[in-house]
Amino acid sequence: MNAQPAPDVPQIDETTAERIDVGLVRRLVAEQFPRWADLPVRPVEVSGWDNRTFHLGDEMTVRLPSAEGYVPQVAKEQRWLPVLGERLSWEIPVPLAQGRPGAGYPYPWSVYRWIDGHTARSERIDDLTRFATDLAAFLRALRAVDATDGPAAGPHSFWRGGPLSTYDAETRAAIETHRDRLDVDAVTAVWQDALDATWSGPPVWFHGDVAYANLLVRDGRLAAVIDFGCCGVGDPACDTVIAWTLLHGDSRAAFRDALDVDAGTWARGRGWALWKALITLDGPDPAGSRRVIDELLDEHR
Repeated sequence: MNAQPAPDVPQIDETTAERIDVGLVRRLVAEQFPRWADLPVRPVEVSGWDNRTFHLGDEMTVRLPSAEGYVPQVAKEQRWLPVLGERLSWEIPVPLAQGRPGAGYPYPWSVYRWIDGHTARSERIDDLTRFATDLAAFLRALRAVDATDGPAAGPHSFWRGGPLSTYDAETRAAIETHRDRLDVDAVTAVWQDALDATWSGPPVWFHGDVAYANLLVRDGRLAAVIDFGCCGVGDPACDTVIAWTLLHGDSRAAFRDALDVDAGTWARGRGWALWKALITLDGPDPAGSRRVIDELLDEHR
């Protein structure tokens, strides 16, 4: 695979962002789906960066892209989530309708069936090792879905599923920026090993953003996987990042064993986790990013 220029995180158009509120959703629904116009609209408890999400009644949600760069994900999810959902045992989002620009909002948007559950924080999980093996089973089932004609890794997935070299310059710049806070040689070794573990397998389905906020639990167990905006077909190594951001010790080992990935895929997964941790060291959770880096270094040693 050839390296691609590192994609930028889409910058939210503040004018558009200010318009994404309950009133806008009500107007869009009333104009385009009048059968749902009488349903109450309210923000969800945990929204996201890529989309702003609202309850529509008790059984649906409305998701609106927060920036133009996220717009390609709308049609992709509408096309492929029904295909994936037929082949997976765990719940995933079900598209019910696709909206068009209107009421001063410039992008297409979606209506989904609501999935009940709580984001997978550690304190909500009864048995982290069982959770890890359940998640591995989901990802193995996802990889087994026929990838023919699926969306190849690219800008729509922010190159998840593509080559790590896409982010080489950004990662090395982050190492240099934070060199006073890092063991530069050790961090660089993790990154170089990930780059060297090139992927040459057949393209398979990947989720692209397996993070605790996109995993839902009910009764302490994995119940659903949401937000497939970064999904596609390519290298599944990006889906192992959860091993260092949520799992640890026995649960991480169980996840790796159950996922049945080779050493190269695991090394590239470490690279994806390292890249994200490095570029978020100055973000809202620097301690969390630091912890991930330390976990990666300890394992690599």
